[in-house]
Amino acid sequence: MKRLKNFLFGLAAMAMAVVALPSCLDSDNDPASADGSYSLDNVWLAIATVVPQGGDVFYLRLDDGTTLWPAATNYPDYRPQADQRAFVSFTILSDSLQGFSHYIKLNGIHDILTKPIAPDLGARNDSIYGTDPVAVGDLWVGDGYLNLYFAVKQGGQQTHFINLIQPDAAGDPYTLEFRHHAMGDPALATGWGRAAFNLSSLPDTGGETVDLRVLVRTFDGNYAYTLKYNTDKTALYATGDGADSGLASNANDFGTSNSFE
Repeated sequence: MKRLKNFLFGLAAMAMAVVALPSCLDSDNDPASADGSYSLDNVWLAIATVVPQGGDVFYLRLDDGTTLWPAATNYPDYRPQADQRAFVSFTILSDSLQGFSHYIKLNGIHDILTKPIAPDLGARNDSIYGTDPVAVGDLWVGDGYLNLYFAVKQGGQQTHFINLIQPDAAGDPYTLEFRHHAMGDPALATGWGRAAFNLSSLPDTGGETVDLRVLVRTFDGNYAYTLKYNTDKTALYATGDGADSGLASNANDFGTSNSFE
């Protein structure tokens, strides 16, 4: 079991090297050249929220509030949905323009499994939501979502069931449980996945930043992760809390398993 953990977290470390840089496009991260122009050779990856504007029109919002307008796209048939997180690849075309932080060329967009917090079913939680283990590569709060990058053991025969539940909404509303149900899929190989959970159903923090505990059953037993959460999403921008997964230049790894719902 320890060998399995080391293997999983070795893969996670390589993946995090791709997506774990600061998410803001500041002077240190900005791919602009010294003369202020942008290179079409610079490709960036980010986790973003899709913001529909009617029809097939949309823009993207990063975890630090940066807004991206797709002025050109390789995905003209993409159908935006509200309350959708996505893994995007893009090239920056301009600085701030018409109210957006950047105009971009959208090179690729893959929807991430995005769900609300699931109902607490009490004694039925284990049978419905499962108790199968995961390895967590990364998790963070960004743009009002709990975001996870995780690995499971799978055989490709069944779609796995992924959820976030709130087992004690009245007494301990900021303690959540990440649940994985393999649905009987044989544990033959490692599969990576991403999920995002909308936290808007949690109690308003009243302007305060609180501890958000996420309980996870890992391959080495139960583990509690503590993150910072504030209903006011902008409250975490200045500190960097909740914006751990952002951009990476010249990255090309879009590959994660689609075997989750």
